[in-house]
Amino acid sequence: MTTIGFLSVAPVTEGSMAGEVAKAVAALDDFEVSYETTPMGTTIEADSVDELFAAAQAAHEAVDGDRVSTFLKIDDKRVRDQRAGEKVDAVEDALGREARRDR
Repeated sequence: MTTIGFLSVAPVTEGSMAGEVAKAVAALDDFEVSYETTPMGTTIEADSVDELFAAAQAAHEAVDGDRVSTFLKIDDKRVRDQRAGEKVDAVEDALGREARRDR
């Protein structure tokens, strides 16, 4: 079954965090996961919760700093396989349009 997670890893620091966040995202490449990074975090898909936890831990450990803040939310749907994109598609079907708006 697919396990979906939302991960946000950041050093607690002044100024740009982009370089450290990039290290966290790059650490995911060592795992059998797919991911998409957004301005607020990264959505990760894995075949198991164990793989998701391992990838999240590696991302957390990749960030340098005296203090690192990590948020992980997991959707471990155990009765059927559903990819993250399918969840978005279902919302868009209910809306009757894309679930986004550019201003």
